Amino acid sequence: VRLVESGGGLVQSGGSLRLSCAGFGFTISTSAMSWARQAPGKVLEWVCGVGDDGTLYYIDSVKGRFTISRDHAKNTMYLEMNSLKPEDAALYYCVKGQIGVRGGYWGQGIQVTVSS
Repeated sequence: VRLVESGGGLVQSGGSLRLSCAGFGFTISTSAMSWARQAPGKVLEWVCGVGDDGTLYYIDSVKGRFTISRDHAKNTMYLEMNSLKPEDAALYYCVKGQIGVRGGYWGQGIQVTVSS
C-alpha cells in the first residue's frame, strides 16, 4: 500500500488549491480515506474523511470550503480547498483509514502555504 500526494503549494488568502492522493496497492473508492494536517507547533488535526460506506465527514472550520472526492478510474482521492485562510496552512497528509484513527497508511505529506 502506498499513497502519493500532490498539488500543494503557495496560494494567497481566499484562493484555492486541489490536493490529489494517488493510491497504489489498494482501491481508494472502496476504502475509508481521510485527510489530516499539521501546522508547525500544533497538534495533528483531522480535516475530513470519507467512510467505506461513502459517508463524508468535515471539521467545522472547513465545512463549506473543502470538498473531498474520489475518482475510481484514477484510483485517486482529491481535496478541493476554496476560500483558503492563513490558518489552513499546514502539512497535509492523505490517510488510508477512518478519520480520527491514527493507524493505517499515510502519505508523505504535502505542504500548503497560505499568504495573508
